[in-house]
Amino acid sequence: MAHCAEDFVDLNLKVPTMSRWPVSNWSAPWEFVILGFSGWPPELRALLFALLLPLYLATLTGNLLIVGLAVVDAALHTPMYFFLGALSAVEVAYTLVLTPPMLAGFLLPPGGQAVGPSTCATQMGLFVALGGSECLLLAAMALDRYLAICHPLYYPQLMTAGLCWCLLACCGLGGSLLALGLTTAIFQLPFCHGGLVNHVFCDLLAVLVLACGDRDLQERTLLAACLLLLVLPLALILLSYTRVLVVILGVGGAVGRRKAFSTVASHLTVAVLHYGCATAMYARPLRSRSLEEDKLVSLIYINLTPLLYPAIYTLRNRDVQGALWRAVGPRTPGAAHQADVT
Repeated sequence: MAHCAEDFVDLNLKVPTMSRWPVSNWSAPWEFVILGFSGWPPELRALLFALLLPLYLATLTGNLLIVGLAVVDAALHTPMYFFLGALSAVEVAYTLVLTPPMLAGFLLPPGGQAVGPSTCATQMGLFVALGGSECLLLAAMALDRYLAICHPLYYPQLMTAGLCWCLLACCGLGGSLLALGLTTAIFQLPFCHGGLVNHVFCDLLAVLVLACGDRDLQERTLLAACLLLLVLPLALILLSYTRVLVVILGVGGAVGRRKAFSTVASHLTVAVLHYGCATAMYARPLRSRSLEEDKLVSLIYINLTPLLYPAIYTLRNRDVQGALWRAVGPRTPGAAHQADVT
């Protein structure tokens, strides 16, 4: 298996074609082998593990901190921080699903990591569900900021707790339905490339290129999903924030403008990072892709962007800093007495 995996890494720099495999070799593999970076030198893999493990722990710590503050601090019980807490919770789940198997892969001997078809499908489904939910959640956050800044008089009546929960449920349901549809469509295909996944996890495209027969329907479905969850929400976010910036520049004092602009800039930065990386990964034609390049991009996408979100969004935010100080800072006797009374 190790020799076969090394050959696959050397030869499969581009998406494989179907002509080399006769119909008699089409089958459902009893296991998939996630090659990851098993073809790289052991010293380099050990170095990557040592570098990425602290990033993994920092990502979990930062996002869990935001989730905890959004739950326990009454000052953060607003729609904006409700959605930020939900986004951080999604990032925690996303990190737990993808990063530990990837880190374990750095320590394995050459040959890759074998997983069963059900495990591979579950990993793919969770990845799509969490990624799709995050795309929709970022759009919901843009809607919240649009209503808060452009329609402040009606904002309390419009963005109620019930609507916030409804939007969050719709985001989760949309991502789950997308994951169910795409994962089912891909695993219905026969496979003829030995189940060797040239990626760090069971990614959609890395598994899809192993399929034989007619996969045009799956490719069109994937491109349609990219249009629905990447291009369209990003366009709506850009339009809404353009309107928000016009309103910010036209009304309010200097302090209010700075605070609103800082919030919008943070949201827009995260949206561009998320949608930009995802679009670069999944909105390209399948036959023109390089699997080795995709692995490198995913290495950055999985480990760095979830780490940047807390810093960009909330850890530099004064409301969050105040909540953190109230949670861990020293408390005066008067403040403690007031907290006990309330």
